[in-house]
Amino acid sequence: MMSMRQQEADYREDGDHDAGNGVGNPEATVVGPTGKPLTRADLPPPGITRWVIRRKAEVVAGVRGGLISLDEALCIYDLSEDEFRSWQRLLDDHGMAGLRATNLKKYRRPVIDRPPPRRPRQANHPANR
Repeated sequence: MMSMRQQEADYREDGDHDAGNGVGNPEATVVGPTGKPLTRADLPPPGITRWVIRRKAEVVAGVRGGLISLDEALCIYDLSEDEFRSWQRLLDDHGMAGLRATNLKKYRRPVIDRPPPRRPRQANHPANR
């Protein structure tokens, strides 16, 4: 089994991931989620399993800024496109706080057409006699 550091080193040595389209330039910088410059080397390492809000925001900034392509990010970080798009939407709508997993319910879009849940009737309740 290959360590995360070895996977990252092998990936970076491999080069030419998206040759010709400007994505993946190792010297390119974009403004990161904290306002500081973000380079490809600053992106989270491959194989990450603990996604804190800063790492999610860095991946979104990296894709938006052209440091890494969407397909490359999905592959490297083992994400679904829906998961990545939800990070983008939450970041746009609520800032970095929206990416916090503990607040996810707070930031979900409400479902308008759903009726409120009904309580089951109790058999021995006086109102049911």
